[in-house]
Amino acid sequence: MTHSTHSTEPHIQRAHEHRLLRRFLIVICSVALAAFAGLLVAGDILLHRAGPMLKAKVIETLSARYDSRVELDNFQVSMVKGFEVSGTGLRLYPNHLNMTSGAPGEPARGESDPMLEARNFSFHMVHWQQLFRSPIFVNRVQVHGLTVRIPPKNQRSGVTGFSGGGPGQDASTSGIKVQVGQVLIDQADLIIENGNPAKQPLHFVIHRLRLTSVAAGRPLKFHAILVNPKPVGDIDSSGDFGPFNQDSPGDTPLDGTYSFTNANLNPFKGIGGTLSSTGSYSGQLDRIDVNGETRTPNFSLDTANRPVPLNTTFHATVDGTSGDTYLSPVDAWLSHTHIVATGKVVRNPSGEPGHDIHLTVTIGPGRTQDVLDLASSRQPVLMNGDLQLHADLLLPPGPGSVTSRVRLDGTFAIAGARFTSAKLQHQIDQLSLRGQGKAGQAQQENAALKAGNLQAATAAGVRSDMRGNFLFANRRLSLTGLNYQVPGAKIALSGTYNLNGESLDFHGTARMDAHISQMVTGWKALLLIPVDPFFAKHGAGTEVPVAITGTRANPQIGMDHH
Repeated sequence: MTHSTHSTEPHIQRAHEHRLLRRFLIVICSVALAAFAGLLVAGDILLHRAGPMLKAKVIETLSARYDSRVELDNFQVSMVKGFEVSGTGLRLYPNHLNMTSGAPGEPARGESDPMLEARNFSFHMVHWQQLFRSPIFVNRVQVHGLTVRIPPKNQRSGVTGFSGGGPGQDASTSGIKVQVGQVLIDQADLIIENGNPAKQPLHFVIHRLRLTSVAAGRPLKFHAILVNPKPVGDIDSSGDFGPFNQDSPGDTPLDGTYSFTNANLNPFKGIGGTLSSTGSYSGQLDRIDVNGETRTPNFSLDTANRPVPLNTTFHATVDGTSGDTYLSPVDAWLSHTHIVATGKVVRNPSGEPGHDIHLTVTIGPGRTQDVLDLASSRQPVLMNGDLQLHADLLLPPGPGSVTSRVRLDGTFAIAGARFTSAKLQHQIDQLSLRGQGKAGQAQQENAALKAGNLQAATAAGVRSDMRGNFLFANRRLSLTGLNYQVPGAKIALSGTYNLNGESLDFHGTARMDAHISQMVTGWKALLLIPVDPFFAKHGAGTEVPVAITGTRANPQIGMDHH
């Protein structure tokens, strides 16, 4: 018995120790779980308290900094991945903005519109301890759906967000001081008011925007994708902007590069093609100097719908606060024709959408066939020759096509022209030969034409020179003071050429070197000798009234019996 009792005592002792160990572990685990639960509860309480406190501080800071009434629909704080804040419905309404008057019974424009509006935003910090540092550093801010409305210059006085701070002032002079690593924005609208209720504000649509080096008093580095409304296409631009001049936003400096590719010109009624452009810009917001080039390999007008290559290099000055553009100059090549244009593209003063285009255009050296290729649907074109032209161009906005709205007023000169219509060229050759008194040769060519020998009929191949004044408007070309010259003859004409029906209606006088009797052969020449003195006027052998009528395809050239 004694032996049995002594053998069970160690076993009982070990069981007792195991029970004590289990109880201890259970107690430790319970304490740990309680502590962890307490931390979760404390963290939740902290977040719920920190959210409203931080929201209030953000509103206080923005309100003081921009002298604005601030609305913030939703504000959340999370510590799952570092310290993250997100929110929706942020709106800033300036307190001291003189609104423009609206129509009777309607609110003034801008009265119900916030100065700044962000639909969704969030920012992130790796460590929550950064909240206790000054300034607070935020790695990244993301914004979706941003709208910024800049009031007219004369209404910015008293609006702290746009005046009074001076260039480079820290944007957080009161409340929370913040530095930001980068800002990522998608779907943004920048609206610049002009102070005229009759005019639409300047509206920039920005598809994507990335800002880096976001710090007070320093330029912002940016990369933006802007949606160009007309012609539709994306402009990809990178550069530096700022520091923002709050007293005078137009003086804010900027510089960068851009590319604009595959823009369809068809929305401009009357013209077509696919445009691409690259370039650089620098200056300040209300005076941006732009240097670039464009390439349109298939430029066309609706009068012909025949694509021709158009390439340009240009220098322009752009007012970024109004959108007005001043060209000085545009250097272009239309196929083999050189074009230089200077002028301006400015917003329509009536307030209607669109721009007025005023240009001074010079062509030379140029080819008549290049211009006619662009303007006329017929092939081959009316004539070939060397072209010089100087004109004022006005293109107002409107619903019609470009060719029906454009107005060209200027002078031109064509040298060494030959007509592509064999019938018309033959008539010009006849005029030259008879004007020189070579009636026999003219008669031979007429006989060759009747026999079907076109090559012999146009053997002379005379070239023409012409110059004069022109006005193109409503698809109608009016010529005044037109002087047309071939060997042996000079013709002064005025009249019109209608692009719609390609009809000709020109009248004037023809002066030939030869007498009228020398322009015919045989007995006709003998009969006309007595009347030579009646047609010999002003130093010419013969002076007679002439008319060019009919159509481009079937012109009629002869004496004007009226």
